[in-house]
Amino acid sequence: MNSNTEILRRLFYQWTGNYPGDVIPLPPSGSQRKYFRLNAGDKSAIGAWNPVVEENEAFLYFSGHFRKHGLHVPEIYEVDARKEVYLMEDLGDTSLFTLTGKRDPSAEFPPELVDLYSASLKELVRFQVVACKDLDYSFCYPYPTFDARSMKWDLNYFKYYFLKLHADFHEGKLENDFHTLVDFLSKANAGYFMYRDFQSRNIFIKNNVPYFIDYQGGRKGPLQYDVASLLFQVKADLPFELRETLLDEYISELEQLIAVDKESLKKHYYGFVLIRLLQVLGAYGYRGILEKKPHFLASIPFALKNLRWWLANTDPGIDIPELKKALEKLSVLEQYSLNDPGNTPGVLTVNIKSFSYRQGIPSDRSGNGGGFVFDCRALPNPGREERYRAFNGKDQIIIDYLKDKPEVIDFLENTEQLVSRSVDNYLSRGFTGLSVYFGCTGGQHRSVYCTETMAKRLMERYPDIKIIVEHLIFN
Repeated sequence: MNSNTEILRRLFYQWTGNYPGDVIPLPPSGSQRKYFRLNAGDKSAIGAWNPVVEENEAFLYFSGHFRKHGLHVPEIYEVDARKEVYLMEDLGDTSLFTLTGKRDPSAEFPPELVDLYSASLKELVRFQVVACKDLDYSFCYPYPTFDARSMKWDLNYFKYYFLKLHADFHEGKLENDFHTLVDFLSKANAGYFMYRDFQSRNIFIKNNVPYFIDYQGGRKGPLQYDVASLLFQVKADLPFELRETLLDEYISELEQLIAVDKESLKKHYYGFVLIRLLQVLGAYGYRGILEKKPHFLASIPFALKNLRWWLANTDPGIDIPELKKALEKLSVLEQYSLNDPGNTPGVLTVNIKSFSYRQGIPSDRSGNGGGFVFDCRALPNPGREERYRAFNGKDQIIIDYLKDKPEVIDFLENTEQLVSRSVDNYLSRGFTGLSVYFGCTGGQHRSVYCTETMAKRLMERYPDIKIIVEHLIFN
């Protein structure tokens, strides 16, 4: 990454006339793309590196096109000749998802958050209806349209990576129901811009205004898919009544621009809610169950909560009996408890997480409130040195940096002593859940190393307890 860092430094100089003092890696995303923050004086920008040039060309074209239509997307400052590296506007660190995650789940949904979701959906209408009119879909990557083939891929992703792992079904009858669902959804008007990943992680709040990123996978498609993506985003866990209110607001905004058949739109909407839910469950099965990534495992209970609501409250008006029978089986899976994801009855489960203080201390969803939050920011920070910035606390180079530091040794011995006392006490009292969180500035180096080390030590010391490790920034 050193050569790309140098390219970013040069691009920053071209933009500002000054070289940046720092090129700070940002938490990795789920793709090959890597992001950096560059600063010099009062100037700040986000640098991006992505080896998939066609995807970059889609993002760069869409960004210019959307800005031409007055949409809130980042300004592109500079692009390297290879189109693998580019510099763009820094929208800050506060996403709509971050704000949603900080709310108190037991309290009323904050009015200011409702306003941000409402504003985001109003902007979505402009993406879909206004900006689509003169958009060149030849730039779309990897596909120009969301069609029957795309839907079948999503359904098979669900079938092979989630359904087959949890329930029996009749293969032929299920395939017939898939065809029925796809045929029904294919009748929805697909002549609009479909963002494809319109969710709160991709909406940043700057000066109380929503700004939008990660639309490079956009293509021509139906209106309903993006609305379903936002309102049924699993970990956002919006109240169901609020989702319905926001849907009605979206339709009212849409009616200002085009004629709308509300009944047809809503029926297709709930069909797209279903296919989006199934695609998400497929991703959780692949990333969580097969690749054993705790973040995705912990999301399964929330996805099943959405599924239960869909089964109880919607009727798209199509006959899919085998699929519904399979979904009923999934909706009552006992191994996924919403109050305490991953815990096994009668067994003490210790959930150990790393996090970034920039994103705030994660909430405890177990319901018992028991555990520790340890601050690693006083420990030596490898992230301050250029050669370590692209790595994380699971990489050997970072382990070697931290493991022999006296401050780190003392910190881990003291924290292990505290946690072990609670484990001993919880075991004697029959408790089943304990949370241990390690936080540092970026959630990438020190907190990840301490989380992994604590997990190994507890596994060795208590072979009969269950350990779940989750890195909220680095997966």
